[in-house]
Amino acid sequence: MAARITMATPITFIGGGNMASAIAGGLIAKGAPAASVRVIEPSAAQRTRLASLHPDIELHAEPAAAAFAGAGAAVFAVKPQQMREAATAAAALIAEVPVVLTIAAGVRCTDLARWLGGYARIARAMPNTPALIGAGISAYYATPDSLDHAAVVEDILRACGDVLRVDDERALDAVTGISGSGPAYVFYFLEALERAARELGFSAADARRLAYATFDGSIRLALASGDDAGTLRERVTSKGGTTARALGVLESAGAGDALVAAVKAAATRAAELGDEFGRDP
Repeated sequence: MAARITMATPITFIGGGNMASAIAGGLIAKGAPAASVRVIEPSAAQRTRLASLHPDIELHAEPAAAAFAGAGAAVFAVKPQQMREAATAAAALIAEVPVVLTIAAGVRCTDLARWLGGYARIARAMPNTPALIGAGISAYYATPDSLDHAAVVEDILRACGDVLRVDDERALDAVTGISGSGPAYVFYFLEALERAARELGFSAADARRLAYATFDGSIRLALASGDDAGTLRERVTSKGGTTARALGVLESAGAGDALVAAVKAAATRAAELGDEFGRDP
């Protein structure tokens, strides 16, 4: 039977940055006692910030047995460049923790397992920045040894948005290119739409209002509809009309192909980073 956690089950975070804070905050918002959240964070300033955001959470300056005792899961939420050091520091303390979840981009399960001294119950997730407001999506891969704890991993990740499980860890490189980097593509589009509005005579404030409301409303419409994006686009594109002319310019510039190429480039870079982070010194 798949393992589960209760709201009172302690969860230990290694790293107390924005994403860890978002997940912890999401767990607390869903009913987890703040005292069940443990965070290992060496920065005194960051510990002070966490204490102000989430009073009553348990804070540690460095890995200690008390931080892991009875924990239902440990979540590595440090920068990829810091993962080897963080993992080796926790390796002697983590053996009894049922499952480890890593949200460090590009760090593969085999490398983390090696740094943890052979610990094998590992799941790796790729969240994105809208998780900071509870609106993210996280794709994750669970190693064979961690499959019994997949429900625990999903409970944690669902605290800050939607969750998608993939069966091949290599798919997380593609996820990085699509949804991990995806918010930047959206912001790039918004920047361009705002710039066009300003160049057409609107103030900066009104340009932003028009651009953001258009994007937000379009996404809401798409989510409420059972139709795919292509069908929705066709419905608002009258032959010979304004939208058709605008889309013609985008097609002539190869905008769609450029976006596909950009996503693939990001996915390729994600794979390269995995190679780099896993390379022994």
